[in-house]
Amino acid sequence: MSDLAADTVLDCKGLQCPLPVVKTAQAIKKIEVNEVLELLATDPGVEPDMKAWSARTGNELIKIDKEGDVYHVFLRRTR
Repeated sequence: MSDLAADTVLDCKGLQCPLPVVKTAQAIKKIEVNEVLELLATDPGVEPDMKAWSARTGNELIKIDKEGDVYHVFLRRTR
């Protein structure tokens, strides 16, 4: 598991695409620039989706960890 501390945690476990992406887009707007959002998701599509979303939006994908069935996606708001 990660030792990276998130400022906000978004629990999307059990949700399927596109909901984790939609909820991430909403949540990232509610945090300050340079803060870290941790997304929790069980949909395996979250990994390629978050890579594409961060590239498209310019927000930093710090890393993706997997613990059991749960993906921990760490994103930094950059603007």
